[in-house]
Amino acid sequence: MQVGVLIPQGWKHEYDGWTAAPAWTRTLELARQAEALGFESEWVFDHFHTTPDTTDEITFESFTTLAALAMSTSRVRLGHMVICAGFRNPALVAKLASTLDVASAGRFEIGIGGGWKEDEWLAYGYGFPPTRERLGGLRDALEIITRMLAPGRATYEGRHASVSGAVNVPKGIQSPRPPIIVGGNGRDVTWRLAARFADELNLVFQSPGQVAEARPVIEARCEEIGRDPRTLRLSVYARDEEMREPGAARVDLVRRYADAGLDRLVAFPTRWSPTQEAQARFADDCAAAGIALG
Repeated sequence: MQVGVLIPQGWKHEYDGWTAAPAWTRTLELARQAEALGFESEWVFDHFHTTPDTTDEITFESFTTLAALAMSTSRVRLGHMVICAGFRNPALVAKLASTLDVASAGRFEIGIGGGWKEDEWLAYGYGFPPTRERLGGLRDALEIITRMLAPGRATYEGRHASVSGAVNVPKGIQSPRPPIIVGGNGRDVTWRLAARFADELNLVFQSPGQVAEARPVIEARCEEIGRDPRTLRLSVYARDEEMREPGAARVDLVRRYADAGLDRLVAFPTRWSPTQEAQARFADDCAAAGIALG
């Protein structure tokens, strides 16, 4: 099992009371340290202001942050946990992703989902469509992104978005394209979209037991379209509270995730304390759980 970490942006109040410049410096310091500690990947949220309470505090924008991380690191994989499909034209997302893949020397992964945080949608003028429409937008986004990353020009006419002879050059460095991760726990729609379009399905806040219960359903979603379930990687963004305290309980939880057969575990050990000490302790606990970082 590979282990990745979220890098602080301020979205979960980790920078409350800070000013922007030292917070940005700390973000880059923790990104460089995470790579040095041997974590496989680094992730950022795609949100605009803090959660669960909306405060006038720092939240660094995700694509800009990832561009900076690409320049500050050399080995770790980089991506969103996850892009909100409704916040940007999907053709633009494909263009941004392709350029980030070049800038990172082929380390970018496209994590994307339907979006959920109503207050942000309304505050930034997106409205807040019903779940069915947001998932329809995600479907169109995945159609467009995969076509934009494929050879040639992209054409697609969807209900929520379309492209017509769109040129996307460069298409990134990775072959055949940067990996696509669909994030979400929706068994009926989201998991079917992952089976159809994605290289990885990311579950949110699911326990090792819930992962075991979900696996047969995920496999069935692949088999419905004739896909080998073994070709769809499975990851979990672990619940922050359960990854907060270092020690035996956290070691045991990481070990149980590995035993559940996950391909990747993502955690946010610096949410509660954006310090190198907190991140290093999480690396120690991963090692104690038998995970070979680096």
